[in-house]
Amino acid sequence: MSSSDPVGAVFFDVDGTLVPGTSSSVFLAGHLGHRDELAEAEDAYASGALDNRRVSELDAAGWAGVAEEQVSGWLDGLPLVSGITETVAWCRRNGLVPVLATLAWSPVGSYLTDRFGFHAFGGPRLETADGRFTGRVAGHFDEYDKRDVALAQARELGLAPRSCGAVGDSRSDLPLFASVGLSVAFNASPGARAAATATVDGGDLRAVLPVLSRLVTVTRSRPPAEG
Repeated sequence: MSSSDPVGAVFFDVDGTLVPGTSSSVFLAGHLGHRDELAEAEDAYASGALDNRRVSELDAAGWAGVAEEQVSGWLDGLPLVSGITETVAWCRRNGLVPVLATLAWSPVGSYLTDRFGFHAFGGPRLETADGRFTGRVAGHFDEYDKRDVALAQARELGLAPRSCGAVGDSRSDLPLFASVGLSVAFNASPGARAAATATVDGGDLRAVLPVLSRLVTVTRSRPPAEG
C-alpha cells in the first residue's frame, strides 16, 4: 500500500529519537564552533527555563557566513539510531505514511527525508542570502507548530488524527502526543513517558514496530468516516 491510499501516518521526531543522545543542532554546532553554548541552551529548553525562540536565535547566530552546500557533508556524519531505513519501509508496506515532525533546522529535515524516504518534514528555517546563512532565523517553529503542521499534513493525506501515531522522546513531542491516536516514547524523558501511549527503549528504531502495528490493526478495523 502506498502513501496515495494510506490507513494512517506516523510522525517521527529527530533530535533524541532518530539522533540518539544529542541533537542535530548540537552536532552541527560542533562544526560551527558553539557546541557547548548550544548544549547548555538546549538543556535549559528541556527544563522549561528557555523557550524555543531564544534557543533558535542563539543557534542561528553561529551559522552566519556558512555556505549552504557545506552542511550536507557535515550531516553525513550525523549519529543516527539503527533501523531507520527498515522502519520507514515497514510503515510504507503497512499503509502508514512516515513523516518527520521535528524542531531540527530545515537542512536536517531535508537531508533525512531525502536519505531515508520520509514523505515530508516540517521545522524551523534559517535565513540565507547568496547561498550563505545570514545568522538569522527565517521561520520560528516550536512544539505547537510541530503539532499543527503534523495535523495539517494528516489532513492533506485525508487522515484523522486518531489514525496517526507519533514517535518521540521529549518536551517538544507532548502537544503532538496529545493529539494523535497512538504515541510512542522512545528512549524518552520522564515527561514524554508519562504522556505516551507506550514506552519503548532500545538502540534500534525497529523496536517501535510492535506498537505501531496496533495502529495498523485499529485503523483498518474502523468503519470509514461519514462525510
